[in-house]
Amino acid sequence: QVQLVESGGGLVQAGGSQRLSCAASPLSLEYYAIGWFRQAPGKEREGVACVSSNHGSVNYDDSVKGRFTISKDIGKKMVYLQMTSLEPDDTARYYCAAVPERGGDCVVRPPMHDVEYWGQGTQVTVSS
Repeated sequence: QVQLVESGGGLVQAGGSQRLSCAASPLSLEYYAIGWFRQAPGKEREGVACVSSNHGSVNYDDSVKGRFTISKDIGKKMVYLQMTSLEPDDTARYYCAAVPERGGDCVVRPPMHDVEYWGQGTQVTVSS
């Protein structure tokens, strides 16, 4: 049974940093693009970053570009989201998700029906 398990959320002050981790088991990161999504109360879930499967290219939403960095360790089946210069608007529940690789670069905001697996999420709260 495929599981995506997020960790690393918590309370952080504005301007601070946080690193989220996504453990993918037994999913092979060589065949899936992995995305980080977030959902704030009353808002739709939105993609913020993704990393493709084979060549590892990355993409970011404009709202986090230059502040967030996505990376992965294929051997450990881990995907990370390093978040810096956090703002109160970054407060949300963060989810990692797996999309079957279709070639080319990953899509930050794919159609939700393209997502094959979701994690349960981890809460990030940024205080002002």
